Amino acid sequence: MNGIVKLGINMEFVRHHDMSFANGVRKAAEIGYEYIEPMVHLGRELLSEAGYFHSVSLFDDPLYVRELCDKNNVKLSGVSSHTPLCKPEISVEYLKMAIRWAAQAGAPVVNTDEGPKPFWTTKELDYQLMTYTLTEAAMVAERHGIKIGLEPHQQYSKTPKGLDSIYDLVSSPAIGINFDTGNSYLAGGSDVYEWLEGVKDRLVHLHAKDISLQQSMAERGKVSGTPVGCACGDGVVDWKHVIDIVKSSGREIVFSVECGTIDEAKRSFGHLSRLL
Repeated sequence: MNGIVKLGINMEFVRHHDMSFANGVRKAAEIGYEYIEPMVHLGRELLSEAGYFHSVSLFDDPLYVRELCDKNNVKLSGVSSHTPLCKPEISVEYLKMAIRWAAQAGAPVVNTDEGPKPFWTTKELDYQLMTYTLTEAAMVAERHGIKIGLEPHQQYSKTPKGLDSIYDLVSSPAIGINFDTGNSYLAGGSDVYEWLEGVKDRLVHLHAKDISLQQSMAERGKVSGTPVGCACGDGVVDWKHVIDIVKSSGREIVFSVECGTIDEAKRSFGHLSRLL
């Protein structure tokens, strides 16, 4: 059975436009995206409260976000809830709250990664800490029917073996992979398409991030990720190949575009739409 690819956008595309979450949702719908992926934070902060930033507080009513999406005829592909799994004093309650919030808002996936590690811990201790965090989060996610998307983004997940080593820490149907095409490419140690083939049966979400040739030449093999990429189709990623691999999984997966501007979001939508 062929899988289905849907198009969404991470709300970071309006970050440099000083745009509120609500206005960003309207802009995503105007471009033509069917899904959005908001970033959620704890507490309150000035810029989003004033309407100059796209992040949403977990203290906000998730049904407000659901209503806003319904009004603009878009859905949530997931929430960007990245938190350092190696730091349970931060990540455990944040992830559990994000999972409960996502369930009420109508987002099927919460995305995260192991995050920057504490400077003083060993690898062995980091893996114990991640096991604790993911066990706590997975129990809540199972109850609420939410998937946890582990993303290649930091020191341990920058190779297929490393990402699998985190995925294998906790046996839970709630844990899957949020593959990031840009981060996996920039890490430089593996073939992006072979890596995607290896995780396609565990895929729950995909960050569609392209990398410009200039960034590739400057950073590949030196970093484990990047906040956003260039417009899909403007960089080094073979999107036809990516689409074919994901479709061969038989799953329905949202490609959540990660780019830095409204213009890049428009070009990404045009390029991916043509391929689909």
